[in-house]
Amino acid sequence: MTRKLHATDTILVSLAAALILFLVGVLPLAAQEVLPSWNDTAAKSRITAFVKATVTEGGEGYVAPQDRIAVFDNDGTLWCEQPYYIQLGFMLDRVKTLAPQHPEWKTKEPFKSILDGDLKGIAKGGEMGIVELGMATHAGMTTDQFNTIVSDWFAAAKHPKTGKLYTEMTYLPMRELLDYLRANGFATYIVSGGGVEFMRPVTEKLYGIPPQQVVGSTIATQYAIVGDVPVLKRMPKVDFVDDGPGKPVGIHKFIGRKPIFVAGNSDGDYEMLRWTTAAKGPGFAMIVHHTDGDREYAYDRQSSVGKLDKALDEAERRNWLVVDMKNDWKKVFAFDQ
Repeated sequence: MTRKLHATDTILVSLAAALILFLVGVLPLAAQEVLPSWNDTAAKSRITAFVKATVTEGGEGYVAPQDRIAVFDNDGTLWCEQPYYIQLGFMLDRVKTLAPQHPEWKTKEPFKSILDGDLKGIAKGGEMGIVELGMATHAGMTTDQFNTIVSDWFAAAKHPKTGKLYTEMTYLPMRELLDYLRANGFATYIVSGGGVEFMRPVTEKLYGIPPQQVVGSTIATQYAIVGDVPVLKRMPKVDFVDDGPGKPVGIHKFIGRKPIFVAGNSDGDYEMLRWTTAAKGPGFAMIVHHTDGDREYAYDRQSSVGKLDKALDEAERRNWLVVDMKNDWKKVFAFDQ
């Protein structure tokens, strides 16, 4: 009787061990669901099919690891750009901080409108007004000083609609897409019209994209000695605008390889989308279409921020994927219920 009981125990232990090994092998796969914040729509299927083709050796769509380059616009593609660009929010706060040192701003535009809280007045200044605003708030300091100012601002600044930190206003489905691409051997880059040194302090924490893989607009920088210490000083002069036709130029200049995957959300990404998909071999382009006025904002053709018109018209015939934010995403932000 005792021997029979021991044999039974041995069998039970063996079965339990096998079950544990089975669960250990299966559960991580369940936890690693592909793009979990995406609905199971055609958009998700197209993305995963393209990625699968690029990594399948011997297949028609196979791409060697060194050529798996993916580039993403930032404003409106990776983080919220409404009701105004996050960098503009930084500029507005900087003007208020610096105003005591510049009494002339009380009567000079666009500074007067900012101090008066008149956003429409700021818009009247047009592109040159924004450039002047950028020079006044971004120059006249070292790169290290600017990095600290930006980092401190991001630690406290909040979105005017949600009350969340701007660093929480990133799109969860897009962050999952970045992780998914990297897990399949892609190198991921940001190629944005935003200031490169405004983005770099936070991109690695937010998206897993290190500073050296961020391409953006720049102002002139000059080497100098201050108190016997070498520094880089930020000058009040535009150096490079990484928007529209500047994006393919920036990719070529700073990355050196043409991407096979590109994502944007506005006509400012049009040239980048065309350039990528015109290349021989595999090329995938997607547009994030802001259709969800409840969880985020709904806008496209008539918007003064992130206008999407020409690229939307041409998307179908150029085989660009248009991601419908409302229908293709289960969640927009990580804090969504």
